[in-house]
Amino acid sequence: MRILLTGSSGWLGSALAPRLRALGHDVIGLDPIASAKTLIVGSIADRDLVMQVVSENRIEAIIHSGALHKPNIENHGNSDFVATNVQGTLNLLDAAVASGVQRFVFTSTTSLMISQAIRAGFTGGARKAAWLTEEMSPEPRNIYGVTKLSAEHLCRLYHIEHGLPVIVLRTARFFPEADDMAHAIEQSDANTKANELLFRRLTVEDAAAAHIAALEKAPQLGFDIFIVSAATPFQPDDCEALIADAPSVVARYFPEFPALYAKKGWTMFSSIDRVYDAARARERLGFVCKTSFADVLAALAAEAGTA
Repeated sequence: MRILLTGSSGWLGSALAPRLRALGHDVIGLDPIASAKTLIVGSIADRDLVMQVVSENRIEAIIHSGALHKPNIENHGNSDFVATNVQGTLNLLDAAVASGVQRFVFTSTTSLMISQAIRAGFTGGARKAAWLTEEMSPEPRNIYGVTKLSAEHLCRLYHIEHGLPVIVLRTARFFPEADDMAHAIEQSDANTKANELLFRRLTVEDAAAAHIAALEKAPQLGFDIFIVSAATPFQPDDCEALIADAPSVVARYFPEFPALYAKKGWTMFSSIDRVYDAARARERLGFVCKTSFADVLAALAAEAGTA
């Protein structure tokens, strides 16, 4: 297929483009920042450019991973987020319909699922962890979440009005930057990211694989929204204990974890405040992240010579 990949110079785009090409696809990268993965330098907010790129390159599928992200809030105004995340998505959807594109995959975020009320519970002493699925009604707490949710609604509308097959992937954390989540314990970045694989993280390789799975299944599914995160071992019944004493819950599922963490000098979060449930992606998309917390423990065991 001839695929337009937005955000091709970004962390996800750089991982996704070579995988798509290895599968035999012709990938046209579009990004405001030049890179080896980007054929066309420009913004999705430029409507004329988007229409031209999709038409002239005979695009058959669009993977839309380009966006302004949460860290951009510090140096971009609300109008910038609307122009890129909302108008940019609308431009791509219009171009898709005009040119007969058959598949559209949109990279969304689990961040939009965290309302101000949920956030207040996290910081104000919630009695149990939030169990988050696609069934909840999001109430985003910042301009990033608001614009990503608006873009999701546009994707749904274009499926309803034009029959465009669209898959929305609400990805958990996979970026390389250090975590911004406050914890009462000092941890290395690797330690933090390992812990997060239990409930709110995936690797960029798995994020790329999820997009390929969505691309393949889009015509069959028509429209759907999926949380994409490493498979959690937890169950909803664990939510109260996860707030009160997360290490004991983790040890129940992984008895080897305390000793392996101690040898590495790592610590588990004392409290886990949310769990993203990716069961729907497993059941309907047929996708499960390859890397999980169990793989981290296996690597630690090998490092310690106990495998």
